Amino acid sequence: MERTVNEKKKTGIRIVAVFLILVFILFLLQRLFVPKYMGDVIEGRFVGEYYREEDKSFDVIFVGDCEVYENFSPVVLWQDYGIHSYIRGSAQQYIWQSYYLLKDTLRYHTPKVVVFNIQSLQYDESQSEAYNRMTLEGMRWSPAKVDSIRASMTKEEHFIEYVFPLLRYHDRWNDLSDDDVRYMFRTEPATFNGYYMRTDVLPAENVPEGRPLEDYAFGDRAWEYLEKMRLLCEENGITLVLTKAPSLWPYWYDEYEKQVEEYASAHELTYINFLELQEETGIDYSTDTYDGGLHMNLTGAEKLSRYIGPILLKAGACDRRNEAGLAKIWEEETVRYNAAAGRMVLVPGKIRMGAPYCN
Repeated sequence: MERTVNEKKKTGIRIVAVFLILVFILFLLQRLFVPKYMGDVIEGRFVGEYYREEDKSFDVIFVGDCEVYENFSPVVLWQDYGIHSYIRGSAQQYIWQSYYLLKDTLRYHTPKVVVFNIQSLQYDESQSEAYNRMTLEGMRWSPAKVDSIRASMTKEEHFIEYVFPLLRYHDRWNDLSDDDVRYMFRTEPATFNGYYMRTDVLPAENVPEGRPLEDYAFGDRAWEYLEKMRLLCEENGITLVLTKAPSLWPYWYDEYEKQVEEYASAHELTYINFLELQEETGIDYSTDTYDGGLHMNLTGAEKLSRYIGPILLKAGACDRRNEAGLAKIWEEETVRYNAAAGRMVLVPGKIRMGAPYCN
């Protein structure tokens, strides 16, 4: 009898051991097959980098698509204004994804200001699984991620494939490279507090005019999530600032502009359309864009950052350069930033007095 009991225990232990080994193997395979975005398409790494930050007490959070992560420099905001900021941007980030990324952010801290770029209002449904995954897979699991997946999935997508990405990527055999092994568990940083740096130049020439549309009205779903974002900010004492980047294309129609202006006016929100501020910002489309006017390069992003800095301070952000811990973090980030920009100056500039400090 005792022997039978011992045999059953040994059998149970073997079953558990085999199960755990299988789970571990599947885990390794999943880590291997999930794209690492280390090649030409690196945008899939952006969202996940936020969780590595040592100090998440950001006063300003940017959310939105490429019109935020390529057009604003948190390093300049820190150097010139002492603003502790982060850009939670991703490629073609839809407004419902921006909303849930903001909810996810609130799990860690409550910013004083949220900047949302309104380009994505023109979309009322997700356009691509590839873009969905570049945003959603980088999020840590939480109710916000679950809701974002459900809000984002196209008809061809399945929730279970986000829970177990191996089900989606099991056929990547032919696409595997050395990078898939080297970066199975951790990738190198691709951004500077969410900012994607480009230093090359391609002037804006022969920019296409916008073609007439049958309907210029933003969809009900887009408005629903903008209102959700506004109310979420209001409930948490956050100032919401709306922006439109100075991108010459895709074309920004006057009819689009009127809708945003009316919404901002109705809810007393600050709205900055950088397309109308070329003289004030000093943007030069022959030198400040790297792709013919679609996005800003480094010089353009730094100009926009210097313009928006005082607005963010007025909206509630603080100059925190007197905080030794933060100053140390930003000094290290500035070194990396200047090295990537090919600059010789590796130390932050002098502290400028006069801006409001946090208590």
